[in-house]
Amino acid sequence: MDLQSFFTSLLNVVCEMAPYLLLGFLIAGVLHVYVPQRFYANYLSRKNRLSVLWAALLGVPLPLCSCGVIPTAIGLRNEKASKGAIASFLIATPQTGIDSILATFSLMGLGFAIIRPVAALITGVCGGLLVNRLVREDESSTVEDNCQLSTVNSQLKLFRVLKYAYYDMIRDIGLRLLIGLIVAALIQVVVPDEFFLSFADEPLLQMLVILAIAVPMYICSTGSIPVAAALMMKGLSPGAALVMLMAGPAVNLASILVVHKAMGRRFTSIYLMTIVVFAVLFGLLLNAAEQLSAFNFQLSTNNACCMSASALPSPFKLVCATVLTLLIVFALMMKLFSKFTTKKPLDPDVTVYRVEDMHCSHCEAAVVRAVEEVPGVENAKASASANTLTIKGPATEEAIRKAVEGVGYTFKGKV
Repeated sequence: MDLQSFFTSLLNVVCEMAPYLLLGFLIAGVLHVYVPQRFYANYLSRKNRLSVLWAALLGVPLPLCSCGVIPTAIGLRNEKASKGAIASFLIATPQTGIDSILATFSLMGLGFAIIRPVAALITGVCGGLLVNRLVREDESSTVEDNCQLSTVNSQLKLFRVLKYAYYDMIRDIGLRLLIGLIVAALIQVVVPDEFFLSFADEPLLQMLVILAIAVPMYICSTGSIPVAAALMMKGLSPGAALVMLMAGPAVNLASILVVHKAMGRRFTSIYLMTIVVFAVLFGLLLNAAEQLSAFNFQLSTNNACCMSASALPSPFKLVCATVLTLLIVFALMMKLFSKFTTKKPLDPDVTVYRVEDMHCSHCEAAVVRAVEEVPGVENAKASASANTLTIKGPATEEAIRKAVEGVGYTFKGKV
């Protein structure tokens, strides 16, 4: 492998995505801080078709991965949202987000940036309607909304926006984004040119191979973009690339198990089959549209330059890439540091429990919200990197277990 070509390709793809990612993270931070959680529940609590549509529309711009969307969906269930609305939210939300839409435009062009959220929206709505028709509603326990509107000043809200945008989000997806960028650079250097053209006349086979790789794999909507772009440069059809962009972020093995535990077998089957079937369907439609010369979804020279070993990025993109790299390094170092700094508490009123299946800040927040409802809990703090839950107060272990398992996570007892 030519190391110089690898690092040049990696530099160019980071430079191409960095400005759009930084802007997307900022918009995501604004949505997170200024749009209260109760806003979503108000539109999804009705058991009708409109709630299914609202669930998909509200989910498309949210920057939630396939694990982070689950506690949010369970919270919606506790707010008595319909199962169809929950399914629509679970399917549409992780496929895309405001950050990944901008990043898709940067690497793959306007066509993919448009069709990706449209496909997520349609898939989510259809999945939700199927669940409404085929899955029986049951009575769910209501969890009171303990979230009060804060009257904090604008300076504190601005800090929360920046912290969520450039620390929490990057801590959550930074490693997967980094892996995606490295894999894309490796594909560009190692895989022979036009590799997938050897079975270009088998588009369905390409999609099935991509599905077999993408469905069990844990990949975020942003991290999948450079991989899909690099594979297209090697001859992968646009339809198969769209399958990766839809199915890869939407579902993984861990999310399937949690959804099955929280929502039941029939719900999970419809949820999974909707994602797989519609990903293949949209992939075939995309290939058909291109063959009819209605649209051109092949990567243009402008899009492909980010993969070129000879193209040099502009100074502005270099600055953005440097900022993004420093933010990723800082967030990952802090995440690693927290993993090895969990100590046995000296305070006898503080207990540390082991909780598994937390992957991001949204998972941490869901666990904390659940246990703070338990009588006797004075304070709670969760760490996804260390798989720990620290509780201050006399609450019993059994009560903590029920709260944690009630939002879909695995409780392992005291550390």
